[in-house]
Amino acid sequence: MLAKCLIPAPESSRIVPRMTLSDADRAILDLEREWWTRPGTKAAAIRQELGLSSSRYYRRVGQLLELPGALSYDPLTVKRLRRLRDQRRRHRYEGRRADPESR
Repeated sequence: MLAKCLIPAPESSRIVPRMTLSDADRAILDLEREWWTRPGTKAAAIRQELGLSSSRYYRRVGQLLELPGALSYDPLTVKRLRRLRDQRRRHRYEGRRADPESR
């Protein structure tokens, strides 16, 4: 006689909704993708179109880069911004070697 299996179904069989972006988050990604095609400075566009200070804008951009919803919404922009962020980090830390002669 076979015993019934009392193990629950795996978690992967459940449907997990993706985190969706707010309208404001999508507007930030849209501006980051297209700001250079618009007249005026980027800082002015951030203030006029989004009503944010530059520091809040860039803080939110940094947060958006880690969200899967942002990547699915605009993969080219998110990947480009991640690559630029990683390059800046690399340059910042490469310049802090203890022995400058080892370069």
